Amino acid sequence: MTRASLDAPAAGGAGQERAEPLPRGRVGSWLATMDPGYFAAVMATGIVGISAGLAGWPLLAAALLWCTVVLFVVLLGAYVARAVRFPRRFSSSLRDPSTAIAYFTLVAGTNVLASALLPYRLGGLELVLGIAAAALWLVLTYGLLCSIVLAGNRPPLRDINGLWLVWVVGTQSVSVLATGLAHHLPWPDADRALGVVGLLVWGVGIVLYLVLVVIIVLRLLLIETTPAEMGPAYWILMGATAISVLAAAGILALGRAAPVPLLPEMRSFVVGFAVVLWAFGTWFIPMLVLFGLWRYLVRRYPWTYDPKLWGAVFPLGMYAVASTELGREIAFGFLPALAAVWVWVGVAGWCAVLALMVAAVVEGLRQARDRTSETL
Repeated sequence: MTRASLDAPAAGGAGQERAEPLPRGRVGSWLATMDPGYFAAVMATGIVGISAGLAGWPLLAAALLWCTVVLFVVLLGAYVARAVRFPRRFSSSLRDPSTAIAYFTLVAGTNVLASALLPYRLGGLELVLGIAAAALWLVLTYGLLCSIVLAGNRPPLRDINGLWLVWVVGTQSVSVLATGLAHHLPWPDADRALGVVGLLVWGVGIVLYLVLVVIIVLRLLLIETTPAEMGPAYWILMGATAISVLAAAGILALGRAAPVPLLPEMRSFVVGFAVVLWAFGTWFIPMLVLFGLWRYLVRRYPWTYDPKLWGAVFPLGMYAVASTELGREIAFGFLPALAAVWVWVGVAGWCAVLALMVAAVVEGLRQARDRTSETL
């Protein structure tokens, strides 16, 4: 999906977009055209930091955690500023399902940050973040369904790509944080209640994944895909499997520490489905690499910065974290060993996207300076 498609208005919104012209300033222009999925930068930075911590690199993990906090504050402020300053553009992106789906990165990014903060025990901040993310997940989930089913804003099959699986990622992030919080809350029976929440939300995420992945695979098989459409969003297909595996591992870990209702009857299913998802996600990685080679080397798509690239970094870090945690729970020793190597794939991907982003900012400043010089 291109930048233009993300900022395109929903049906009936063209007049509203024209009534709210693009500002001239760089900051204002960026806010007006801001990618609704930019919070993927928080997701990617946070999960790569968590993977570094699990791999035994605490200084790197701490540095990435600080980066995650800064990105969270800056981007959250940018989202709020966009909604206040450009309400028509903001509401238009929410009415169009093809762009509204990207707002689930807010849910996942908030829960990733909360999960990264859990070891620091910051007096309930993680719980506040988790409650806010869960409330946003409910609003976005039912709002999206009502927009599609009741309001008739049905996206064409061509617009349903890997980005739609961020809905699954946001859902499973609620499950991951629920089981993580269960170890830290002092309230009686909090572990049992949050264990049930984590288990049930995990089930919702699994069904969503199965439904969406079938639609996305059919779209790939039945509709010609252009280099612009074969973007980094398809990596979320692997990221959705990885976070589903991590959620399952969190449920299993909580079940060992405290009695979780329903889990004894479902343990075999949770373990089996987690292994199946991990295998499918692993199997899909070479295909995603081939997609990228076809896009950049065969079809010569330009290597430029795109905020959606953060959506490709997140699955790299999540794959390492999920492999580590699942290996611990089912005694698959090769999984943590694989994750110890794979974590550097995530770090390399994060550094590459950061370098592209810095280069894009520098080039933008240079062009602005040249235009100013010509004016003078």
